[in-house]
Amino acid sequence: MNKKEAKERIEFLRKETTYHAKRYYDEDSPEISDFEYDMLMLELRDLENKFPEFIDKESLTQKVGGTVKEGFEKVEHEVPLQSLLDVFNVEELKAFDERIKKVAEENNTPLKYVVETKIDGLSVSLEYKSGEFVRGATRGNGLVGEDITENLKTISHIPKKLKENVDIIVRGEVFISKEGFDKMNEEREILDKPLFANARNAAAGSLRQLDSNETAKRPLDIYIFNVQKSDTIKFTSHIESLEYLVKLGFNVNPIRVFCNDIDECIKAIEKIGEDRENLSFGIDGAVIKVDDLNLREILGTNYKTPKWAIAYKYPPEKKETILKDIVCQVGRTGAITPVAILEPVKVAGSTISQTTLHNEDFIKEKGLMIGDTVVIQKAGDVIPEIVEVKKEKRDGFQVEFHMPDKCPVCGADCIREEGESAIRCIGIECRAKLFRSILHFASREAMNIKGLGFSIIEELLNRELIKNIADLYDLTLEDFKSMKKDGKKFASNLINAINESKNNDLYRLINALGIRHVGTKGAKVLAKRFKTMDNIINADYESLVEVDDTGEITAKAIKEFFNQAQTIDLIDRLKSAGVNMNCLEEESEDNRFSGMTFVLTGALDKYSRGEAGEIIEKFGGKTSGSVSKKTTYVLARRRCRK
Repeated sequence: MNKKEAKERIEFLRKETTYHAKRYYDEDSPEISDFEYDMLMLELRDLENKFPEFIDKESLTQKVGGTVKEGFEKVEHEVPLQSLLDVFNVEELKAFDERIKKVAEENNTPLKYVVETKIDGLSVSLEYKSGEFVRGATRGNGLVGEDITENLKTISHIPKKLKENVDIIVRGEVFISKEGFDKMNEEREILDKPLFANARNAAAGSLRQLDSNETAKRPLDIYIFNVQKSDTIKFTSHIESLEYLVKLGFNVNPIRVFCNDIDECIKAIEKIGEDRENLSFGIDGAVIKVDDLNLREILGTNYKTPKWAIAYKYPPEKKETILKDIVCQVGRTGAITPVAILEPVKVAGSTISQTTLHNEDFIKEKGLMIGDTVVIQKAGDVIPEIVEVKKEKRDGFQVEFHMPDKCPVCGADCIREEGESAIRCIGIECRAKLFRSILHFASREAMNIKGLGFSIIEELLNRELIKNIADLYDLTLEDFKSMKKDGKKFASNLINAINESKNNDLYRLINALGIRHVGTKGAKVLAKRFKTMDNIINADYESLVEVDDTGEITAKAIKEFFNQAQTIDLIDRLKSAGVNMNCLEEESEDNRFSGMTFVLTGALDKYSRGEAGEIIEKFGGKTSGSVSKKTTYVLARRRCRK
């Protein structure tokens, strides 16, 4: 590669790494895997080493990625929170050891190491004064981070008061355990929210919430791995400092192996790699650190990384196996996901017998056929994935796969809307999506059944007291009483709330049914236009399209929904239970806000935003969540500055 080609490639790699670092560090929404990013950085680093005249201080090889998010106070780190140099093979580990060994011998200092897990989370600093937790911050760009003290206080393993009255700054990694991550994503799926890509970004996004109450809802944990600064006690070794941190009450990285030489380090790294599947938390490598703190001082640091530590990244392991079958699973939102059934194969320490194929497009892009020989990759702790099809190994017995047009669970129609990758079951009584259907049906914006929340619905389903939505109206006091120690009042309140919901206006029921693209506003428009549930059921496509704010996609979704036998069966059962099917809101002759669109923002003095919206709609106006060309007024509470 000549200089011109090198310069062009370096510039390209800088743009790519900067873009992906922003997605990873600032937006907590990565588009590529950690390994793919590492390979880009490795290529950039190698090219800059070969052509040092093109090194630029703005290159991510020279500085830590990440910026300070708007809304947080800036914190200047007394001791920089540096990154680590990544290596990917044993040869690089030994080269690191040779460099360290030379300096140690020159200074007549014994060389020992400590190997630790490289926890996959968000790095933070914690500052204590006289044993009191006073401030916490993100790493940011290494020199300046974000003040997230209130958010960190929500993490139970961060002590608010140490066991000794010391002044100390420590560094740790905030993470979400594997179990906590799976549970959090399961709940998000139920609520039809976007799933987190990985535990690291879920932890980072949780810590960088502007509202600490939101952070408190996330299953965050922390391991401390370094003393940044100590004004009270001076240490001679890293392992000594970690033991002292345990004594102070910190939750210290549990895997820390003292090693006498690089060979012991390599064995420790291999052991961590073998055991990583069994760890309760995710890791993205192992870290080797010089134990002697005086030797660390002598070795010093570069702009971005210390010279006394290095991170070993486990390479992704690939194995060939046979795609025996493809089956379809129905998620709690109705999304149908194809799953590969594989000839069991051991990859990166665990036996893989199945993996997600994401959606129909993924299968087509890979050209997958049942019976294919495929390559499975599992990098670190991510979900295994088919990365390649060995088409040259086909023998003519492979079978093409097609997504179903009927739900494999309930037999209702499956649809794929324009612009979406997922195929969905639209059966309202589908067992696979029953939990979410009932949760939405009972929610505040729908039938508003107070007290019927996540855990109660889960228990009702586990006890098989309900098998569809209409069963809610057959529940008795006795069904609820046994759920709590003193359950009489609790049961009475729930039964009353369920009975009261029968008298709701028609728009609440329409919203509660969970028709695709029909929310509270759309439900109100449909109720006002058609007056009764039967009229909506019998409305033709043209009539639905003519309704304000409905459109062709929504009209089609409404027709498909009411064409299902399950839907009509449910409506009939709700009618029999006494649930109101008519629009109760009288037409207002006062249309003073007709043709106007209001955007409501902030806390209002006399009304909630929901109440204010209802008043606007009562007088013929519309509300919107964002400002646009159609906005007539923005309604906000005026704040007077002193």
